[in-house]
Amino acid sequence: MKVFASIVVSSLLGLAKLANSISTNVLPSPVWQAGEYTIHETCNASQTFQLRRGLYDMMLLAEHAKAHILEHGNSSEIYVKYFGAAPSNEPAGWYDRVINANRSDVLFRCDDPDQNCATQDGWGGHWRGSNATQETVICPLSFQLRRYLEGICSFGYTVAGSPTNFYWGSDLLHRVFHVPRISLGLVEHYTESYEEVLALAIEDPSLSIIDSDALQYFALEVFSYIVFPGEGCPGEAPVPTPAPAPSSTASAAPSQTSSASDSCHTHADGFVHC
Repeated sequence: MKVFASIVVSSLLGLAKLANSISTNVLPSPVWQAGEYTIHETCNASQTFQLRRGLYDMMLLAEHAKAHILEHGNSSEIYVKYFGAAPSNEPAGWYDRVINANRSDVLFRCDDPDQNCATQDGWGGHWRGSNATQETVICPLSFQLRRYLEGICSFGYTVAGSPTNFYWGSDLLHRVFHVPRISLGLVEHYTESYEEVLALAIEDPSLSIIDSDALQYFALEVFSYIVFPGEGCPGEAPVPTPAPAPSSTASAAPSQTSSASDSCHTHADGFVHC
């Protein structure tokens, strides 16, 4: 509980600094001097505050994930779980790029220049891809749904059983891994589920260390153990639901319309990620 109390106090102090700097476009940390993530003028005061707060959480996740790797290398159970036997320098480097790379041209905007927020049901945001490679649009739905890291392991959340974008910090971590300034075009989606992330760590660790989902899950699980030492909230992978047996009679044609979940968005290559 002392560790948890210390984290809460530290977080509250960070929020106080954030509130004092709300009129500027600088996040409250002395180490982020390499050019800050930029929030576009199309974001109103509330959206700007939430995004700055979310970026603060993203940095917190990346800092703790990097620190865990630097301390334990590739020997910790959590590391092996998500990255297998892969060398630890590369995932540590990705988190470091999130924290320290020059990202002054990495832009978050709240308008809808590509009309995806308006036309794609359930989208929380999207990377603009070839339209503007360093830009990310945050749709209104994100401001309704995302939570902050003070609530880690609350609301029924577990790492294995909940979407990676449940929290602002991990949602934005995912989004900056799309941006070439951070990912260098190397971090991609090689998995589509928690189960696939774990399987990839065994089958091909060289891809795990550049898999966006593995990097997110690892950071979330490490942080959960910091808040709840020795316990965390790793959860268990959901048991797949067996497909129903085919009917002996002809089934109706599938509907041509479907509604994406509130966490889905489509990447530039057409892959829909939820």
